[in-house]
Amino acid sequence: MSVLSRLQTIFPPPQFIAFPCVGVDISDTSLKYVEFHRVRPGDAHLAVKQWGDIAIPAGVVERGNVHDSEKLTAVLKELKERTGAQYIRVSLPEEHAYLFETTVAADTAQKDMRSLLEFRLEENVPISPRDSYFDYAIIGPDPRERTLRVAVAVYAQSTINNYYGACTKAGILPLSFEIESQAIARAAVPHGERGTTMIVDFGKMRMGVGIVHRGVLVYTSTIELAGEEMSRDMRAILGDVAESEITKIKNTRGLVRTRENERVADTLAKYAHHMVEELSIRIQYWDTRDIDRSEREIKKVIICGGSANLNGLPEYLTDAIGIPTERAQVWVNAFSLEDVVPPVTRRYSYGYATAIGLALNNFV
Repeated sequence: MSVLSRLQTIFPPPQFIAFPCVGVDISDTSLKYVEFHRVRPGDAHLAVKQWGDIAIPAGVVERGNVHDSEKLTAVLKELKERTGAQYIRVSLPEEHAYLFETTVAADTAQKDMRSLLEFRLEENVPISPRDSYFDYAIIGPDPRERTLRVAVAVYAQSTINNYYGACTKAGILPLSFEIESQAIARAAVPHGERGTTMIVDFGKMRMGVGIVHRGVLVYTSTIELAGEEMSRDMRAILGDVAESEITKIKNTRGLVRTRENERVADTLAKYAHHMVEELSIRIQYWDTRDIDRSEREIKKVIICGGSANLNGLPEYLTDAIGIPTERAQVWVNAFSLEDVVPPVTRRYSYGYATAIGLALNNFV
């Protein structure tokens, strides 16, 4: 769900769509990028043209807020130098998104849809229509009520304008801005899957949670739980060891209890338990909403992000919340792993899920 409304003068219509476009995931600490291309015209499978990451200095972006646009512009200029990108698709921070669902008459004309939804912004989000950008996606019809169910995503204009300004100053044109979880779903939820999936993006600084129904993001939330906090507590046990060694222990020993790993497993289990509590609250909220429960029951949890490699995490979550949990298959909609060996190793690929999904938007 890209946020493009009221940006018609900024984002000219589709003649740009065919141009090479890089998916760009901007977080508080890094910028990750991915670009695909077709090896042969008409080929269903894509190939990774380029990928990488660029460090963002501390304090430039905090909790999704751009505090130093000049330094962010410098990072984006480095992106342009590395990739030659003229057009990009950019992620937007989960914590600044407002999502709501509504219904409209099934026979509502496309030309009337946006103005109709604009009237409903004030009753659903705490920012006025004149100060916001919004976009929408149709989830599907309800034949019983002769209505369409619509998901609406809203951001404050100031949030998008800050990112847009940094991009254009770097000489790059953003074709779209998109909520992280929607991009992750495009990468990791197989094409055509109609059920409901929970997306958990477990990053260095925080955890984003999204719920995707029929391919459309309908819920998003942020949890104050970060891989960086786990590393801090592990140092209290292991001493002042390098971050690379901490990461290795998380990924190889993790939550698995052995005599050697007992103290580490207990420390990490506190975070896993907190994660279960937070996800359970959101699942309970979702299950008690006044919407057809059987159709919208969460059938699967997909975890991604740099901290998704924690050994034993999918199994722990599956047992604790009772929903099958797996790490993201981030290439599933780009190519078959039976035919292609991706340039990004599996361990690192979980951190590229958002950038991959953004890059795939150029081919849908």
